[in-house]
Amino acid sequence: MPNCRLAAIVSRPFEENSYIAWLEGRGDCLVVDPGLEPDKILAALDEEGLTPAAILITHAHSDHIAGNGALKRRWPACPLVIGANEADKLTDPRKNLSAGFGLALVSPPADVTVVDGQQYSAAGFDLLVREIPGHSSGHVVFIWMAGTPPLVLGGDVLFAGSVGRTDEMVGGDFRLLARGIREKLYTLPDETIVLPGHGEPTTIGEEKRSNPFVPEVG
Repeated sequence: MPNCRLAAIVSRPFEENSYIAWLEGRGDCLVVDPGLEPDKILAALDEEGLTPAAILITHAHSDHIAGNGALKRRWPACPLVIGANEADKLTDPRKNLSAGFGLALVSPPADVTVVDGQQYSAAGFDLLVREIPGHSSGHVVFIWMAGTPPLVLGGDVLFAGSVGRTDEMVGGDFRLLARGIREKLYTLPDETIVLPGHGEPTTIGEEKRSNPFVPEVG
């Protein structure tokens, strides 16, 4: 298996992490959750000579989808991939929470919708889709089990020492989020790396041992 290479692009003002993932020796890649500074993503792609094979969206809150339009304008045939229960938020400023900030932000609609347990393949990655609602109603994570170690493109589910917010503003549900983390993430190998939507990477083992919000045993 070729080595996986990663680039993280942090977008202001929410310090949101967008990711580019590619396998050495290939010219295609995945772009995950393009944020509010898409020019940074485009520059990174050009610098590495990469072409997106898929735009993966973990959830459609505005800070994670603001760059979709710029990428689709540059690569209109590149599929925009999102959970089936999340896709309607892309084109609705109220549901994607941008209206509350006076932005009325919309994204191009989904090209591909995925569901829990499905495999989605692009750029040499075979990804397992797991739906974990609680922060957003149709939030998904993408898991690459072939990696050494495995890799989770995690969005705003599990952070280093924290979890995604579940308050009324986002229409959250902490019980759903905690259950999904325990059943669908904490069952992964301890060495699995989690790339979160905000903050630094972590591992499944570290969060099982020390996460104060969702300990391994609830």
